[in-house]
Amino acid sequence: MYLRTGAPFTGSLLKKLQSFLLACHLEYDPGIRFSAVMMEDDEIVATGSLDGCTIKCVAVSPAYQGEDLTAKILTVLFQEAARVGLRHLMLYTKPCNQYLFAGLGFHPVIRTADVLLMENQRSGLDIFLTSLEKPADDRGPVGCIVANANPFTLGHRHLAETAARECAWVHLFILSEDKGMFSPAERLTMAREACADLPNVLVHPTGPYMVSSSTFPSYFLKDQSQAPAVHCELDLRLFGEKIAPALHITRRYVGTEPLCPVTSQYNARMKALLPDYGVDVIEIDRAEAEDAPISASRVRKLIQQADFDALAPLLPPATLRIIREKTR
Repeated sequence: MYLRTGAPFTGSLLKKLQSFLLACHLEYDPGIRFSAVMMEDDEIVATGSLDGCTIKCVAVSPAYQGEDLTAKILTVLFQEAARVGLRHLMLYTKPCNQYLFAGLGFHPVIRTADVLLMENQRSGLDIFLTSLEKPADDRGPVGCIVANANPFTLGHRHLAETAARECAWVHLFILSEDKGMFSPAERLTMAREACADLPNVLVHPTGPYMVSSSTFPSYFLKDQSQAPAVHCELDLRLFGEKIAPALHITRRYVGTEPLCPVTSQYNARMKALLPDYGVDVIEIDRAEAEDAPISASRVRKLIQQADFDALAPLLPPATLRIIREKTR
């Protein structure tokens, strides 16, 4: 038995890995950036992969279970993660696998009927929440906004202004995923500079605890069409059970969503679920410019066209400056 790794695999070995995962009732996740496989007679008998700080697609052939291959695969993934500077790792799996991964150093964060989120850092979520900037006095309504902000637009600014008027404090979370046109650091800078004149708005990264539906790892779901609903349930329960109470959040602000059906459904589910946790969902009419809703997707198209005249009415000065610097 021998080990092979790829960053990621391509060609015939990728096809072999995809076939192996299908036989294990898993889908190969397109976000994978590094994979490790154990081979026996040129056939895969165990595997696991990394996508940033997330471990994905861990599987062992039934004929080889009980031989500690999962631990060996995870050791290789830990080493690769450490090599690129990642020590805090997340894992999404079926709830029935909790005992297996708990024995390998993972701790549960949140679970639903369909998915379990685990991390390799004990009390990692509590440590993250403790690290966030908080108001000295959080009496009065405390609001929250969660945004991808790829990039941060005047639509996001309008949402932040509205929440800031109506709440004593607002926690504005910017997704930490490194998947879009702008890096997490760039998007965080855009948001902080654009809201610098709003003293009661605190801007934070989400860390690994809020994941967008577009990057939610759904490879272990039997029915892939259910991925948006499963992601929504996990994300909102984590927010309602853990994040909102820790920060005393009582309102979550969202913009109306006339363009994306998935986001519109997410907003509807948010309205149905979060009040059970004492969080009111406030939906604000999306800001418009030139008789059309301001959207990040519209902005990205204009960036590709280098149409800065059309971009100016849609963006705060900080965002426009970063875009100009990035596209020089």
